[in-house]
Amino acid sequence: MEFELIMTSERETRLRAKQLGEQLAAGDVILLEGDLGAGKTTFTKGLGEGLLIPQMIKSPTFTIIREYKKGRLPLYHMDVYRLEDTSADELGLEEYFYGAGVSVVEWAQFVREDLPEEYLEIKLFHIDENTRKMVVKPVGERYEQLAMEVFGK
Repeated sequence: MEFELIMTSERETRLRAKQLGEQLAAGDVILLEGDLGAGKTTFTKGLGEGLLIPQMIKSPTFTIIREYKKGRLPLYHMDVYRLEDTSADELGLEEYFYGAGVSVVEWAQFVREDLPEEYLEIKLFHIDENTRKMVVKPVGERYEQLAMEVFGK
């Protein structure tokens, strides 16, 4: 199962992500892939809105993990791009994946073997200045239902 959507504005991307954020539960894991400027941080900002996070969400590029704990659920926004030679165990990522919050993992291919068995994978593609293609692939029954509710409309 896979869903493909075309987003024609940053607002539309954030709105769709907000709808997803409103449905997320503790322990949910979202994998985000996309080149620089594809909209990963924009998408995560929308998720944060859906989780009622009041803080401004920023890219975790230089910090590996940014934690936002003041919403309906905590949001753990991770950029594991530089962790090719480091395991998730060494960083304690499992505590985030199976904890009380929602984990958003950018560049998840670098810790693929350490990820939970089930997750929602979202790939963002830069089409032009305002247009993005979003490909959503749910892995596991919970994420199939979630994807159908949010992206199957």
